[in-house]
Amino acid sequence: MSFNVTAGWAWVLLLMAGLLEVVWVTTMKASDGFSKLNLTVITLVAAWASFWLLGLALKVLPVGTAYAIWTGIGAVGAAALGIVLFHEPASPARLAFIGLIVCGTFGLKWLDS
Repeated sequence: MSFNVTAGWAWVLLLMAGLLEVVWVTTMKASDGFSKLNLTVITLVAAWASFWLLGLALKVLPVGTAYAIWTGIGAVGAAALGIVLFHEPASPARLAFIGLIVCGTFGLKWLDS
């Protein structure tokens, strides 16, 4: 299956891939070591879709930029959901470093626009 990806759509696909990364990493944690079938299935489907969309975005976007943004979205989203859903620490230092990831992600997008 072949898709023609424009630059604008590549950014949309990358955003969707990053959001799906948040889904799969969060459901992986919630699956309790893959012991909960429904969450395991969601993890695997979301991971596959995330990688597929990243691959489509890479047809157009620079690999370093796309990968850094994809992992940045995943890292920030997973950290935020970890704080909210799993009661992980939300110290000022942790939040500041999460903020730096956000700044770096937006900076890379800005440089390659």
